[in-house]
Amino acid sequence: MSHVKNSFLLLSCLFIAAASLGHNSDAAKAKQPVATVDGETIYDEDLATAVQGQLLPLRNQEYEIKKKALDNLIEQKLLETAAKKQGLTTEKLLVQEVDLKVPDPSDAEIEGYYLAQRERLNRPLDDTLKNQLRLSIKQAKMRQLREDYMKRLHSDSTVAILLSPPRVQVGYDPKRVRGNPKAPVMIVEFSDYQCPYCNRVEVTLKEVLAKYGNKVSLAYRDFPLTAIHSQAEIAAEASRCALEQGRFWEYHDQLFAAPKLDKDALVEYARNLKLDDKQFGSCLTSGKYKAEIEKDSEEGKKAGVQGTPGFFINGVTLSGAQPPDAFVRLIDDELGRENNHPTASVSVIQVER
Repeated sequence: MSHVKNSFLLLSCLFIAAASLGHNSDAAKAKQPVATVDGETIYDEDLATAVQGQLLPLRNQEYEIKKKALDNLIEQKLLETAAKKQGLTTEKLLVQEVDLKVPDPSDAEIEGYYLAQRERLNRPLDDTLKNQLRLSIKQAKMRQLREDYMKRLHSDSTVAILLSPPRVQVGYDPKRVRGNPKAPVMIVEFSDYQCPYCNRVEVTLKEVLAKYGNKVSLAYRDFPLTAIHSQAEIAAEASRCALEQGRFWEYHDQLFAAPKLDKDALVEYARNLKLDDKQFGSCLTSGKYKAEIEKDSEEGKKAGVQGTPGFFINGVTLSGAQPPDAFVRLIDDELGRENNHPTASVSVIQVER
């Protein structure tokens, strides 16, 4: 029981710290001096720009440790509540609701498992191995049944997670937003038109936006990896030229579907959208958007983006061409947080546009 007591003590400390931060929000907003040079003050916020990319992984690691401890405490609390209703200990509850419901695997099941794993096992199916496989299969079923049981306890209870992950408050261009600009969840994407992983995640992003409707929007920012993608920057410039004529997202979609991104192809894609040839060609030749594209990239680096695609979902980082479930999990957390009006601690790194 000492483990449980220690866990509850940790949880109490987390929420006390969160409440303390909430009560002292005005103080937290005050600039914190860290040094003076010939009478000129250097503040803690001045360090953020220089070190935020290095600090974010550490903050994420701290959050994951706390989140794991919190998940364990919530599970323990749910089990204790369910056990109390039935007049049982948590151990007896799990035996009754899970362990006794898991039958011993049949010989046919063991043989089927053995055939599927024969190359890895690399040994004959003797009685010793049968007993080992029987135990292994039963334990796997028991783990799955326990997970299913805990999900039922969660769904039958009111659980609000107030612990918030570290956030990077990144800016975005309101002219390059797809969906409701006032949506409670904003996905800011740093991407490269020549990146195959960025191309792959496009389908996922459209599925996510369709699933959530006006609750989620997407802001696009340029992060061309010019060292390995020679046509990424000119493609980004072309997308800005299409933006001039009010067709950014249509052109953006063409770029990710395009087999080529050379200058002639970029002009042809503009023609497909019936953009003004002369205006588009002059824009693309001028290079006038190079500085803005570089600004996007620099702000992405400051926010901790190291490769593409890089996402910030209400400031929570998500890297790479993740499956829909990864986006859904974070978005649902954010929507739940919005509904529950949490006051838990939030670590924010500011990157303005």
